[in-house]
Amino acid sequence: MRLFFVIVCVFVGSSCATHDNYNDSKLVFRYNESAGIASLDPAFAKDQARIWFCNQMYNSLIQLDSNLIARPSLAKSWTVSNDGLQYDIILRDGVRFHNSEHLFGTKKYRKVGVNDVIYSLNRLKDKRIASPGAWVMSSVKRISALNDSTVRIDMLTANPTFLGLLSMQYCSILPIESDTVTDFFEAPVGTGPFHFQYHKPNVKLVLRKNENYFEFDGASRLPYIDAVAVSFIADKQTAFLEFIKGKFDFLSGIDASYKDELLNSNGELQSIYVNQLNLNKQDYLNTEYLGILMDEKQHNYALKDIRVRRALNFAFDRDLMMQYLRNNIGTPAHSGFIPKGLLGFKSFIGYQYDPIKAKELLTAAGYPKAKGIPIIHLNTTSSYVDLCEYIQHAWEKLGFKVEINVTPPSTHRKQVSMSELSIFRGSWIADYADAENYLALFYSKNHSPNGPNYTHFSDASFDSLFEACLQLPNIDDRVPLYEEMDRIIISQAAIIPLYYDNVLRFSHKNVTGLGSNAMNLLDLRRVKLSH
Repeated sequence: MRLFFVIVCVFVGSSCATHDNYNDSKLVFRYNESAGIASLDPAFAKDQARIWFCNQMYNSLIQLDSNLIARPSLAKSWTVSNDGLQYDIILRDGVRFHNSEHLFGTKKYRKVGVNDVIYSLNRLKDKRIASPGAWVMSSVKRISALNDSTVRIDMLTANPTFLGLLSMQYCSILPIESDTVTDFFEAPVGTGPFHFQYHKPNVKLVLRKNENYFEFDGASRLPYIDAVAVSFIADKQTAFLEFIKGKFDFLSGIDASYKDELLNSNGELQSIYVNQLNLNKQDYLNTEYLGILMDEKQHNYALKDIRVRRALNFAFDRDLMMQYLRNNIGTPAHSGFIPKGLLGFKSFIGYQYDPIKAKELLTAAGYPKAKGIPIIHLNTTSSYVDLCEYIQHAWEKLGFKVEINVTPPSTHRKQVSMSELSIFRGSWIADYADAENYLALFYSKNHSPNGPNYTHFSDASFDSLFEACLQLPNIDDRVPLYEEMDRIIISQAAIIPLYYDNVLRFSHKNVTGLGSNAMNLLDLRRVKLSH
């Protein structure tokens, strides 16, 4: 997962025939997804582009507030048994799906019922769907209806993070009639603040305000804006220039092509933009890293040697990398995979820059000056070429031969998810505020493509600790185990942590109510635009 930059301007289109017209009387939030949106099916909301979009169209039973605390959404309330094996969830009264003649015929705005919840959650486990979010429901035994308003979830094993899992976009509630949908670009129906209106492949996606949305801000029904239009401008420099011209309202993240134009060396707005733009910055539960394939699919035999993997970790200066390439936006990753801001983070278990140690490890492994090591193929997308070139240069100084392979984001994501890449640049953004979310990437039963273990890391001690955590409802009891699991990952050098990110959001002065959170979730419910 990764921060994708976004852009916003004014759209309109009151009918399918006028989707590309503009009307300044409408308050329309437009943002850009340079990587595109591969699916509108929430069962495939595995990257930020899809997560952001699904968050506008769908609701889950649970939502996380700005402090990442579980709050009701489609659920009105819930109770959990003392042993953590049973959840009784009472649905909110009177919530209706978006109008859809395709699914409901003459029925308009059908109410959400318990059968919709059962269908949606069971759908994640359906092998015919092959959802990458199937792992979310791995601890669930059975989902049933107690009555017309209450769903019971029986667990195979206790999972203290389950409410957080239910907040994920994977767990969005769909109408049971969605079972007939073969293309979610044609008939996506949810309960969210915006409903689907229009899709032009590789050009635009348009959502309109849900006039019957169930949430209020005081006496005002949400959302405030009239529509959302998502564009797909692949060239980030082009999109950035449109943003600067004032045609767009919002930009998320920072790309190397315009980094120095917007920010000074301290990561603050350049003085020329202080009166034009707002900058919101905060810690971000996102770890940027290089993943190393750990099983028989790893064809570079040298990378199977732990000493070589550790040498790669010691071989480059993360502090200088952040200073020169990121304008000190983020924190150098001298710790583990768990990022700053989560319980379980430890500041002293990782790698510092030590080229002498790296050389010693290579010699001990039988590869002095990296002689005999096949070419390392470092796989990335265009947004991270500068970081990978920095690392390439550092590795080559030790004698490694490194080739950088750049592919489109969609291709890269697919290859990572299928564990096809020897070394890959990756990001992991928290789906819920618990370190278990990060450690699940290294649990052996989560091997891709059936789970998020893209490196195919497998360690019996790690698995034992991971399973023990699932039996501990108290976070304070889990933290020491989290710390030990993170230490194992780093000790085995299954990954090369790069940095812990910051959320950066730029907006024009006419945008209010956007806010941010440590998961960088795009929430447009309370956004207001002034002309």
